[in-house]
Amino acid sequence: MIRCKRVYAPMEADDGRRVLVDRLWPRGVRKEDLAAEWLKDVAPSNELRQRFHHEAGLFGEFREAYRKELAAHPEHWWGLLDVARKGNLTLLYGAKDEKHNNAQVLAEFLEDELERLHPGSSPTCYAGELE
Repeated sequence: MIRCKRVYAPMEADDGRRVLVDRLWPRGVRKEDLAAEWLKDVAPSNELRQRFHHEAGLFGEFREAYRKELAAHPEHWWGLLDVARKGNLTLLYGAKDEKHNNAQVLAEFLEDELERLHPGSSPTCYAGELE
């Protein structure tokens, strides 16, 4: 199970593996207090992050561009699929908007990948997604 949670929300027993998926460390959070792994390479590029700047009106464009970045770098997120298959995965983010943020897009992307990898499905192909 994949879920998204603000980094400022309290840790819960059923969070499972907690992974911070922001490029920048969140303000006011001490690294030793977070109890999470930080995968900044899975976060949107600085260029994309700055262009989007958490504006809900640009979220569709951001979502599409971020999914292309993810498709181009499976080495950044591939290990998260195993975690999600075996138990709970909580993607942590610092944004105030709980619906329009990179963690939500990443969770959706990972869920799509898990769906593609079910027995009987063909290998993943990103040919059309990188253009």
